Amino acid sequence: MPYPLPVEARALQAAVRRYVDEELIPWEVHAEMNQGEVPPEILARQKKAARDLGLNSMDAPKELGGGGASMLLQAIAQEQIGRVTNALGWRFSNVQRWMVSACSSYQIETWVKPVIADQRHECYAITEAEAGSDVDAIQATARRDGEHYVLNGEKWHVTSGNLADVMIFQAKLADGPNAGAHCLFFVDSDTPGIEMVRSPAYSHTFAAHHPIFRFKDVRVPVANRIGEEGDGMSFTRDWFRYERLMIGARCCGAAARLIDETTAFAKQRVVFGDALADKQAIQFVLADSLTELWAARLMVYRTAEAIDAGEDVKVSHAQSSMVKLYASEMANRVADRAVQIFGGRGYMRENVAERFYRELRVERIWEGTSEIQRLIIANGLLKRGQAPLVE
Repeated sequence: MPYPLPVEARALQAAVRRYVDEELIPWEVHAEMNQGEVPPEILARQKKAARDLGLNSMDAPKELGGGGASMLLQAIAQEQIGRVTNALGWRFSNVQRWMVSACSSYQIETWVKPVIADQRHECYAITEAEAGSDVDAIQATARRDGEHYVLNGEKWHVTSGNLADVMIFQAKLADGPNAGAHCLFFVDSDTPGIEMVRSPAYSHTFAAHHPIFRFKDVRVPVANRIGEEGDGMSFTRDWFRYERLMIGARCCGAAARLIDETTAFAKQRVVFGDALADKQAIQFVLADSLTELWAARLMVYRTAEAIDAGEDVKVSHAQSSMVKLYASEMANRVADRAVQIFGGRGYMRENVAERFYRELRVERIWEGTSEIQRLIIANGLLKRGQAPLVE
């Protein structure tokens, strides 16, 4: 029996799947061979189709132009988006509800609404050379100077930094009563003092790069500070919780695509006179992949429903970590098996297994490594016991 999803969720699932199959997947190989790019007219068509489906900022309130969607609906949509490689699914804005609740009316009008409307584009400048999963280790500083803050620091892996015109910069307060606490700031990308140090090449081939930026005495008005002094880490945790759940959803989509592709190949590939799918070794591999996908999908849906029901946020935080840990590692195993089933074809960049084999690896790293997720999960278990987390 399929998971008892609401009728609305099944309809969205089918609609986004059609969008991915018809608008995005046909352009995967072109993007792979062209640094992640597709022709401008195709990009415009893909973005319009995403808007028409209501994918723009599904987490943001409807009154601001967002979707006002439940977490379950968002996970359903993101799962289907995960079926496409080369980040071609990144065709819509993704303002989250924490930002709306944290931002002033000025910030909402200046940055949030334009990002929701796809008129502006944001990126997050959080990670540093010596501070990845341990966000508290950041060395970037914000020093109050009258009605401004002066920002200094170097940020790594700033995803979509080459496409964004506004950054969300995380720093520690250098002085004052909240010295050492974290703050987030909106910083327009053309603000004096921001330098792109370099844009490294990564394993995947995305149009969205992950540059390194240096901030040297960058002055921003106090009005650019998100929330109060010291609120930064709570906002970052909200962002991580959301992203970890959605990473889990997309990993399920990737695994489902890989299982479909490898099953179809195994049925038609003849080895020693028999279809590859008739070999018990291949059947075992496909069975393991399907079983692990089902388990991960159930985790994603159940955690999304718990968040929608307003269950304990600390429990949801641990469960989102469990989702990311299991789903990301599951998808990596499925991709590795798929490459093996495809054989030499699976090592060709034109093959979906080869692309996912590279792309899925980062899911075990960004938004908190697998090791960090295990620490969060264990902490939840030690503090609350088993029952709240898994029953």
